[in-house]
Amino acid sequence: MGFLKEFKEFAIKGNVMDMAVGVIIGGAFGKIVTSLVNDILMPPIGAIMGNTNFADLKVDISRVRDVVSSGADLITGGANAAAEAAEPIYWNYGAFIQQCIDFTILAFCVFLIVKLMNRLNKKKEEPAPEPAPAPEPEPTKEELLLAEIRDLLKEKK
Repeated sequence: MGFLKEFKEFAIKGNVMDMAVGVIIGGAFGKIVTSLVNDILMPPIGAIMGNTNFADLKVDISRVRDVVSSGADLITGGANAAAEAAEPIYWNYGAFIQQCIDFTILAFCVFLIVKLMNRLNKKKEEPAPEPAPAPEPEPTKEELLLAEIRDLLKEKK
């Protein structure tokens, strides 16, 4: 029961609206970064690498299935082997590379935003230097006269 109580306190302490806004903005930001990677960065990189589109990089692993199913055909009689062999199976490693690049750029952008926010918060937290105390005002003529009278009375005693 302690775990649920702890979770309830965590959920109530946090500002749910701030979290919701963060998730929505984060989703939109993710789409912007994905577009940046797919539409701006990857085409020139692909052109440099010889007109390679990373999303199209894949390995046909249908042969593995065909080898396994041919062994099974000997046991079952080969009823489904022709139907399964017709559809190729691809290992899309290019899409994985592209997602890794997306993640790296997104993580870097988030790092820069957090660094900026920390810098702004540090400036807010630093107390403003206290203003120099105002110089003591010059004594008025009455104060000077009273001080002189006081000094004379001290001398007489």
